[in-house]
Amino acid sequence: MTTDSTTAKRGFHFKDITKMFGGGQSTLRQFGILGSLVVILVVFQVLTWIFKGTGLTLSSGNLINVVNQYSYILILAIGMVMVIIMGHIDLSVGSVAAFTGIVVAKAMQDWNLPWPLGILLGLGVGVLVGAWQGFWVAYVGVPAFIVTLAGMLFFRGANQAVGDSQSVPVPEGFKIIGAGYLPEIALPLPFNIPTMLLALAGVAWIVFWEIRTRRIQRKMGSDMAPLWVSVTKVVLISAVILVAGWLFATGREGTSFPISGVILLALVILYSFITNNTVFGRHIYAVGGNRQAARLSGVKDRWVDFFVMMNMSVLASLAGMIYVARATASGPQDGNGWELDAIASVFIGGAAVSGGIGTVIGSIIGGLVMAFLNNGLALLGAGADVVSMIKGLVLLFAVGVDVWNKQQGRPSIIGFLTRRLGRKQYPATDTFDPTKTNYPTSQKYEAPAVEETRGK
Repeated sequence: MTTDSTTAKRGFHFKDITKMFGGGQSTLRQFGILGSLVVILVVFQVLTWIFKGTGLTLSSGNLINVVNQYSYILILAIGMVMVIIMGHIDLSVGSVAAFTGIVVAKAMQDWNLPWPLGILLGLGVGVLVGAWQGFWVAYVGVPAFIVTLAGMLFFRGANQAVGDSQSVPVPEGFKIIGAGYLPEIALPLPFNIPTMLLALAGVAWIVFWEIRTRRIQRKMGSDMAPLWVSVTKVVLISAVILVAGWLFATGREGTSFPISGVILLALVILYSFITNNTVFGRHIYAVGGNRQAARLSGVKDRWVDFFVMMNMSVLASLAGMIYVARATASGPQDGNGWELDAIASVFIGGAAVSGGIGTVIGSIIGGLVMAFLNNGLALLGAGADVVSMIKGLVLLFAVGVDVWNKQQGRPSIIGFLTRRLGRKQYPATDTFDPTKTNYPTSQKYEAPAVEETRGK
């Protein structure tokens, strides 16, 4: 007797919990790191309440500050996860961000360039820098580590040369992308209306996307999570969005959800769609998982290398402009250490050291872990030395767990606890089709063995 795979299983099964946020290797790790983020928030909320007399971590003002202070790092993490999935690394993002910032600031100061055109100029600089580095990686064959190390040195020097090692202020209009907030609407309500509307839109999107996902799974005959799992997931995520929206909307007068946060949310949605639902996104995972097999399947891996590296520089340029806008000036020390924070966010968020595995959402969660670690320790009065040591240990632990579990044949600690609960089975005859977009991003693609024939 067989059962229809499209029918959701009835009753409670512990393994169904793993389907709440996916079920593959990286999504299981993300589930664990999401739990770590919740623990960090709760611990620092309690500690600040004990030592400071009030819980500061989840206060409106602190959440607004975290978004303002770390949005540019999270933007870098979006691009960096694609680079790392490809098996590369980019050490130049901090220097590229600083170089773009000084070029834009000088153009607006010396040439009286309007700030909207300044933003376009900055993005254009990112395209040119990315094309330069992508060319060396994709078509010359120089390892990305070396190319971007050279770029880190070159563009750091270029930043100081263009700006003469001086700070260059930016005009008021430009500051909105880094220090602006959603506008107030003159209605007698005790909260910022656009912020709450944004939160409600987020809830509506979550509901729509879950319904759409279940319909697609039913149509394709995929294994579906029980209805209670979907309902629980939607309720939990919606509650978090609404509570966060309320906290952002009820901050001190003149503040609300930051414009930099709006830009970050738009990029998360865009790049999640690209990596999950486009041919190009599937090519990134295919090349990162098995370059030779992807190439034999018709994937133009050089083009993928080129565009991924170029995209990283464009996002670095955007991050640099947001930082300069918030700081109100571009300086010679901008961007120092940003590449390390971005890389750490990606690895903590579930990306594999060997490439082929990782997601945009996971990287954002990993970046938030680092952000709230920094923020919580700062609220408790910890020095920069303590913060740096703890960040180093967290990164080492995250990558160490990935490597150790890979040696043991397990995807993660949660994979160890749940064993095969999250694994999906595919027919042994499956081969990679670069035109398909429905392969799971949470699992590293393993192509069938290809027998080489030489001299024939």
